[in-house]
Amino acid sequence: MAEQQVVTWGAVTGGVLEVRLNRPPANALGIPLLDGLHAAMDAAEAAGDVKVMIISSEIPGFFAAGADIKHLATIDALSFTAYGDKMRAVNDRLAAAPWLSIAAVDGIALGGGLELAMACTLRVTGAAGKFGLPEVKLGLIPGAGGTQRLPQLVGRSRALDIMLTARQVPAAEAYRIGLADRITDGDVLDAARELAAELIGPSLPAQRAVVRTVDAAFDLPLAEGARYEVDQIGELFTDGEAAEGIEAFVGKRRPNFR
Repeated sequence: MAEQQVVTWGAVTGGVLEVRLNRPPANALGIPLLDGLHAAMDAAEAAGDVKVMIISSEIPGFFAAGADIKHLATIDALSFTAYGDKMRAVNDRLAAAPWLSIAAVDGIALGGGLELAMACTLRVTGAAGKFGLPEVKLGLIPGAGGTQRLPQLVGRSRALDIMLTARQVPAAEAYRIGLADRITDGDVLDAARELAAELIGPSLPAQRAVVRTVDAAFDLPLAEGARYEVDQIGELFTDGEAAEGIEAFVGKRRPNFR
């Protein structure tokens, strides 16, 4: 097993790479954990056959509790900006990765922990999941993409309610408002693996194109978004994914997607 100090991952199995966070007591997003996540993504890129990355926690009751507050207490405004840049770099890289990603949230995902989960393509939660961006309690605001990604997931009003009150959103509500995509009463990692199995079959380039076009819907007027959608379809024909999928369907065979 490849290993960093606080982040571990195994071999790619059936296109799935499982990454686990293990920085007691609560997976605070300090520099070691951020570096470990970069290392895990380096390994995924080197493997070349990753279609889905699952990020979960080894710490009972916690996905990730947020920024490393002890670290924050020792730095000034300039250093805080640099620290936020490191957190944002991990999240932005994860969101733009050439694979899909699932956050398996079994317990608390607060602050930077929720920002990490929101950078994933999808989120699975157990009944004990709790989500929040409580930075205003520290006289701060979310600084690793939270103010941007949360409204896209749950809408402006709900995002403001969550951030301005600094409250923790329970799993059932998170699922109802779209902050979590799946909820389970069983083992969260097993539920994430089941979702990964559903994601493995279709064309990954087509799935990534879906993500890009949906994200574009928040940034572009409808007409421009529709043109972007057409462009994405054209690329799927150009690289052969669409032709392979159609030919396989007509020939009643399993498609051989890239």
